Amino acid sequence: MSVKLVFPTYIYTGSLGAAGRKLNKQLNKEIQVLAQIDKAGQTWSKRNYIGGYSSYGSMTKLNQTSPYFGELEQRLRSHVKKFVRKLNWDLLGRKLEMTTCWANSMGHATYHTLHSHPLSVLSGVYYVDVPAHSSPFKVEDPRLSFLMNSPPRKPTAPANEQNYLLIQPKAAEFVLFESWVRHEVPPHRGQKNRLSVSFNYEF
Repeated sequence: MSVKLVFPTYIYTGSLGAAGRKLNKQLNKEIQVLAQIDKAGQTWSKRNYIGGYSSYGSMTKLNQTSPYFGELEQRLRSHVKKFVRKLNWDLLGRKLEMTTCWANSMGHATYHTLHSHPLSVLSGVYYVDVPAHSSPFKVEDPRLSFLMNSPPRKPTAPANEQNYLLIQPKAAEFVLFESWVRHEVPPHRGQKNRLSVSFNYEF
């Protein structure tokens, strides 16, 4: 008799270390400026990102227009390659490209509802400033809608066997995941804004 683990969902986490902390000084300044001058982003955020600012509705190619966001893309490349190898993807001679990249500034009580990233294959988030009481990054078990009458997991079950995985962010750290993985950010409880950069790769 044997019990096998099948159909795993991989989440890649890492840190850019000292280089990331240095880069964050510039990203922090730029995100704060964007939040002040991006009128289209402000309008979108008032309807969709209440209490915060996101350039998702206005500027989504910051890696192509800003040297600091461009540097972030460069520093993530080796990690993306490692993750692709772990996923055993056959890219058929093609390559992944970061096609969208946008900034987020979560104010107190700002949240991001459960969602996935259609049309992309790999997505991620990089943390620029993570003040006290910041929300975790919350990942949903992709099988959740099929569990039906399954009994609940014990509270003592390992984190990777629970219905949700909570990843506590830290500045200069990042999370990579396949774009079909549903995720959310619960309401931010900090008084200082939580700053991050989100991005997608297409095949």
